[in-house]
Amino acid sequence: MPQTSKSTSRTRKEIALLAAKLVAVDGVNDYLVAKRKAAVQLGIKPDNGLPTNLEVQQALREYQSLFQNRDQTAHLNEMRHKALQAMRLLLSYQPRLVGPVLTGTATRHSEITLHLVSDEPEHIGFHLDEHAIPFTTTTKSLKTGKDEKKDFPAFEFIADRTRILLIVFPERQKHHSPLSTITGKPMQRATISEVEKLLN
Repeated sequence: MPQTSKSTSRTRKEIALLAAKLVAVDGVNDYLVAKRKAAVQLGIKPDNGLPTNLEVQQALREYQSLFQNRDQTAHLNEMRHKALQAMRLLLSYQPRLVGPVLTGTATRHSEITLHLVSDEPEHIGFHLDEHAIPFTTTTKSLKTGKDEKKDFPAFEFIADRTRILLIVFPERQKHHSPLSTITGKPMQRATISEVEKLLN
């Protein structure tokens, strides 16, 4: 039995490492998809003992540190600068940076995700129009509780070849961060001043 446990742990690690490489190099931003692809490539049934998203994130940090350290750091700072520009543009909507650009695991395939606050999401569209920024509207489904998901209005646009996603929350929900798919805990959010500190 101890041997089986050790073998399972090793298998999970192998899947996590390959999944991390798929995220870092191939741009597979969905961790579940990356884990299943990794399992198939390793000849393991995709539904047997997959690592957690947290394990994949840790493996991604290790991969980036070993193989992409200098390039990834420069790219991360560049994306954070772009995030700041977008946040300043959308200052009146209380922007918060979330996701890989905030946590430090962003790849060249990552998008910049901002959480905005407005009871009238269409005003954000008007704001983008005023600044001649072409955008598309969509919805984003996020976990708001252990077994609860909710759709939120969202806007997408491209700035200097980087995709920016704006997810809009109503005023009553601005202090209730949705749950992270990585940790299961409320998403970490950063204000403009907090992002500036990361860059300094």
